[in-house]
Amino acid sequence: MTPIDVRAVLFDLDGTLLDTLPDLHAAVGAMLADFGRPALPEDAVRRYVGRGVANLVKRALAGALDGADDDSPAPTDALDSFRRHYARENGQRTQFFPGAREGLEAIRAKGLPMAVITNKAAAFTVPLLEMTGLAAFFPVVVSGGDLPRNKPDPMPLIWACGRLGVSPADALFIGDSVNDFRAARAACCRVFLLPYGYNEGRDARELDCDAIVPSIASAADLIRHPQDFRDTAGNSA
Repeated sequence: MTPIDVRAVLFDLDGTLLDTLPDLHAAVGAMLADFGRPALPEDAVRRYVGRGVANLVKRALAGALDGADDDSPAPTDALDSFRRHYARENGQRTQFFPGAREGLEAIRAKGLPMAVITNKAAAFTVPLLEMTGLAAFFPVVVSGGDLPRNKPDPMPLIWACGRLGVSPADALFIGDSVNDFRAARAACCRVFLLPYGYNEGRDARELDCDAIVPSIASAADLIRHPQDFRDTAGNSA
């Protein structure tokens, strides 16, 4: 693939930069135990991740991916239980996906501003970014609940682009799921998807994204330095 010209790079968090599934699985299991429910296998929790805490709780309680299809709120006591357990588990077993940190370093070296956009609540996002050393990469962070609408709505991407001072058309969003894909397309951002994350049981390669990349490091190789933006007179655009 020919490298693309971008002025900013936006990232999903869970399933894209960080493998947070072991912590989420532990918190879901502890929540279910509080209500006398049996634990779920890790693969089930993997399918349920991606649309925020409330949807994860609803799906876990229903034991089904379509458990969050209606607009009913998650039970308050179950939400409180999950949040309490996840506050303890958050970051304890989280690992970088291969090439993630190296890719971020390479993109930062190109002089491109970056943002992270996640449906994870800020109460968990901010500590996780600090624990993993990722906070320094992202001057802009959009967490679930920070804005009136979360991904797959384009609002968080458009807002982040505004904070970074770029048009969405000049931004690249890198994620792992159909929610990331839909948000990017609706925001008119270009979008790369990774095949290893949490995509509600779907294969990211089914989606008509701009590229499927095996790692953030490989994505960095496909992003052109902003100095390559030139107008017809040879000056910086």
